[in-house]
Amino acid sequence: MASAVTFRVSPCFGTNPKLKPHLRVRAERLGGGDLSVLSSDGVSVNGAGSVIGEKEKKGSLIDGGNGRLKPKVEKKLVKEMVSEELEVLWDDGYGTNTVKDYLDAAKDMIKPDGGPPRWFCPVECGRPVKGSPVLLFLPGLDGVGIGLILHHKALGKVFEVQCLHVPVYDRTPFEGLVKLVEETVRLEHASRPNSPIYLVGDSFGGCLALAVAARNPTIDLVVILVNPATSFGRSQLQPLLPILKAFPHELHVTIPYILSLVMGEPLKMATVGVEGRLPPTQKIEQLSDNLTSLLPRLSGLADIIPKETLVWKLKLLKSASAYANSRLHAVKAEVLVLASDKDNMLPSREEAHRLKNLLPNCEIRCFKDNGHTLLLEDSLNLLTVIKGTSKYRRSRRHDYISDFLPPSMSEYRYAFGEVAGLIRFASCSAMFSTMEDGKIVQGLAGVPNEGPVLFVGYHMLMGLELSCLIEAFLREKNIMLRGIAHPELFWGKLRSSGNEFAFPDWVKVMGALPVTANYLFRALSTKSHVLLYPGGAREALHYKGEQYKLFWPNQPEFVRMAARFGATIVPFGTVGEDDIAELVLDYHDLMNIPGVSDFINKARQDAIKIRDETKGEVANQELFIPGMLPKVPGRFYYLFGKPIKLKGREDLLENREDANELYLQVKSEVEQCISYLLKKREEDPYRSIIDRTIYRALYSPLDQVPSFEP
Repeated sequence: MASAVTFRVSPCFGTNPKLKPHLRVRAERLGGGDLSVLSSDGVSVNGAGSVIGEKEKKGSLIDGGNGRLKPKVEKKLVKEMVSEELEVLWDDGYGTNTVKDYLDAAKDMIKPDGGPPRWFCPVECGRPVKGSPVLLFLPGLDGVGIGLILHHKALGKVFEVQCLHVPVYDRTPFEGLVKLVEETVRLEHASRPNSPIYLVGDSFGGCLALAVAARNPTIDLVVILVNPATSFGRSQLQPLLPILKAFPHELHVTIPYILSLVMGEPLKMATVGVEGRLPPTQKIEQLSDNLTSLLPRLSGLADIIPKETLVWKLKLLKSASAYANSRLHAVKAEVLVLASDKDNMLPSREEAHRLKNLLPNCEIRCFKDNGHTLLLEDSLNLLTVIKGTSKYRRSRRHDYISDFLPPSMSEYRYAFGEVAGLIRFASCSAMFSTMEDGKIVQGLAGVPNEGPVLFVGYHMLMGLELSCLIEAFLREKNIMLRGIAHPELFWGKLRSSGNEFAFPDWVKVMGALPVTANYLFRALSTKSHVLLYPGGAREALHYKGEQYKLFWPNQPEFVRMAARFGATIVPFGTVGEDDIAELVLDYHDLMNIPGVSDFINKARQDAIKIRDETKGEVANQELFIPGMLPKVPGRFYYLFGKPIKLKGREDLLENREDANELYLQVKSEVEQCISYLLKKREEDPYRSIIDRTIYRALYSPLDQVPSFEP
């Protein structure tokens, strides 16, 4: 008979007398036994972290006959652990918690309880969506296990999060911790063999994650390393060990202050939770308050962490680094390394590049303004990084349709405020759409709300129109446009050309799909709103004198694809590239420059081919960066034509002549939209950025500046 194991929740976790808010404890099968969880007063709690009731005391979750969860209880737990699919612009809670919350919780959790290492699930993680993979968090030297506190709510929506807690007086050797994590990994793999298991290792936890991955090469693991301590041999902590042994007990209180100088960037820690939309004076005031409250909390930890524990932890770190490095050759898992440029504790950036060269399936992302405690500093939500690097998946292979997670509110704000904020401010887009009766109105009222919808339009120079277009649909219609993008952004060298989290990563966060017939087929089959540019790179990288000219292929394949699913085609035009920049060096000019031509030729050889070069001008899809001179910004204008409904037009699948006729109609509609905008923009009283800035200062925000009357 399987034994029932009881884990008592310490009364230190928060203020709720029944269930402390830093933990969500779950009844679950573990190692052949069962876990019945009690709150501090002995009252059982269920899988969602709520109190079951005074009458259901210890053991009431367990069937006395076999020692397992009672069927009704297990069914209830499973039901409570599953939530609905994520909505567009969902609340991921990033910025809700701060470093102060971490320090306050750590001060209580780090108190010795005499117990062994154990797993727990933070209450902020909530309930994941159905079919979510498991994520095991392996902490740094602190061993507390709440290092993801800033990311709990977001990760908990799409992962079954479990965190490892190593008590302060625990002296389990590194090999023992490896076996503990390994046992959990194998149990999870046995229960769902087709689902990946995520190991997020922070510093010391990175060594632990690599060690487990090396010992289990046949298990599907996604390993995320945050400033991994495999570089401990080159760390500034090395000389600290002999000094710490000889350090007088009276001066032990200064140790946290010494470590804080090398662990993180205090300013980045204090910035977490500061509302970005506050006036500058209030921002500075809130930032100052956060900074002044951090140091006293650090000093409070000194009373709890014994000197002997620090000595043990550093020895443990040394053995962990040696163990992991000796087994790197056996790591077959998918690995993502997140490294801070300002890590004063470990040479993390250099270590990231070393691991990339040694591990067969490894990507890196560097954060230039962050310190060692990257997960506790103001940067990006960890889930955003996972999404942008295409690491989130529910099965053995990542799929851009089934594994897509819609953007959250914090991603929306960061992407269109920080990343694309300048182009949005400069262009101040004006949107127009066409109603069923042919009337043109300002805004997107004429755009269908229900999919499948295929938007077909003109690709401006360098795709400058994209960010404003996607932002407008999210803001006004709460619709996620799934853009069909060049495969170089997904599988080519452009994806990894830089090590920072940059434009190619944000393209994936915002739902882009590789330009393949398969993905277009599947996107329409799921009733998505799909954005297609038939002219592709040839339009976006056009030559001088070719602005607003369409370069479309001769085949009407997107018409037949849309007809297959009864989709609605919405032709649209955009203008304004000539109001933003002047093209001074096009492809022909660049090919006449020695050195630059060699670079372009090399890029051509390495680039992914997406069209047959015998199919005309549009097949010329050379990838290059044209030379442009910025202008005093004008404005972007978008016009969405009258929707063309193809429901019931299955005849287009067989009748190529009718399909081609409709194809030419769509192309003509796009050209008419462009002509209309070029003419009407002359009537816009706020076409100049100066006029718009004055209007915004006096009357309304960026997205409410009026334009011409349609």
